[in-house]
Amino acid sequence: MLNNRKLILDTFCGVYDLLKSRADGEFWDFSQHTVVPGAVYLMSYKEYANNPQVRSLVEQGTIQLVLSMPSEGSLTLIEKCEELQLTDLALSGKILLLSGGDMDDRWQYLQYDYFLPSLFNSFSGSVNESSIENIADLNTQALVRSAEIFKKTNKPYKFLFLNGYLRPHRKYLIEQFDLADILKFSLWSNLTAQSCGSRHFSVLHNGKDLMYNTRPIQYLPEKYELETYRSNLTLPVDSLFAKNQLFSNTWGDGIIVPDQYIDTYFSLVAETVFTYPHSFRTEKIWKPIAIGHPFVVASNQGYYRDLHNLGFQTFGHVIDESFDLIENNQDRMDRIVAVVRDLCQQDLVSFLNECYNVCKYNQQHYAAMSHRVVREFPDRFFQFINQYE
Repeated sequence: MLNNRKLILDTFCGVYDLLKSRADGEFWDFSQHTVVPGAVYLMSYKEYANNPQVRSLVEQGTIQLVLSMPSEGSLTLIEKCEELQLTDLALSGKILLLSGGDMDDRWQYLQYDYFLPSLFNSFSGSVNESSIENIADLNTQALVRSAEIFKKTNKPYKFLFLNGYLRPHRKYLIEQFDLADILKFSLWSNLTAQSCGSRHFSVLHNGKDLMYNTRPIQYLPEKYELETYRSNLTLPVDSLFAKNQLFSNTWGDGIIVPDQYIDTYFSLVAETVFTYPHSFRTEKIWKPIAIGHPFVVASNQGYYRDLHNLGFQTFGHVIDESFDLIENNQDRMDRIVAVVRDLCQQDLVSFLNECYNVCKYNQQHYAAMSHRVVREFPDRFFQFINQYE
C-alpha cells in the first residue's frame, strides 16, 4: 500500500515480479476488473489501448495511473503516448510514466534500467516471457569463457557489429563501413531487408543516397549463432524483418554467444536511440560489458557520460571518446565512423591488452549493479509515487 492508497498491478506491466509482494491487487484483463477508487494502477500500454474507459477514470481522478513501458526507450514511450492520445494527461502529471530510458523534464517519469538485470533474470510480463527457459543459465555459462577473449589474439574478425531492426544510424554505419572497405573485417548482421531513408543522415555515392539502398538479410555464420537457432539460418526469409523467424519468436537478442566476442577485438554497439538526446541502455551494451569485451557505442549525446555516472568505465585511455559530447547528430556519427576506422588500422592485440583492466572492472561492477537495481526498485517506485501524491 502507498500511504493510504492501494497498489494494483497489471500482470504484464514489465515489473510485476518486483512489486507483487507489496501490491494490494492485480489484474490481467482490466475489462474484467473491479476498479478500486483512489488506487494507484501500474498498467501496460497494451492494456490501456484495449480499455478506452481508463482515460475517463484518470480525468475524473478515480485512479492514479502509471503507464508502464520499462522494456522500451523513452522515445518509444513518447510515441506511444501520442498514439494513445494521452500526451496531454502525461504532460499535466495526471498520468505518470515508467520508462526504460531517460526523458526530458517535461515528463513526470521513473527510469528503470530494465535490461541490465534481464540477461540473468526472468520476470513475469517481461521480454523473457516467450524466451527459451534457460537464458540465465546460457549466459552464465557464456561468462565462463570470457578469459578466452584475451587469450586468443589471432582473431578472424576485427569487430562485432550486430543489427536487428534497421534504424537510420545503423544503416548509415553499414553503408559507410562498406564504402571504407572495413565492413568485410567485421562479424556483422543485418536482419532487415529494407531501405532506411532519413532526414538526419545521407550517404551519397555516385549520385545516389545509399540510405535508400536495400540490402539482403545478413545472418551471422552458423558458428556464431546459438545452436537452437542454427536450423533457421537456411529457411527462406518470409518477411522484410527476419529476427522473429531467426529466433523463433523468442528473445534471442538477450543471449550471449561467447564465440562472437572471442573472435573479435571489440564490439560496435549501435544502440536503439541516436538522435533523441537522452539515454536508453539495452541488452546491446550489457552483453559486451557482462562478458568483458571492449566496446564503442553509437548512441545519443551523453551516453558515455551516463554510463560513467552509473559507475562504469570506458576506454578513453585508448580511444578518442570525445564524440560523446558532440551535439550535432551527423558530426557525432561521422566521428564514430572515424574512430572505428582508425581502430581497424591499429595493432588490435595491443589495444585488447590495454582494455583488459577496464573490461574486468566493468564485469564486476555489472554483476553487483544487476542485483542492486532489482533490489532497490520497489523503494524507488514507492518514493516516486509518493512524490506526486
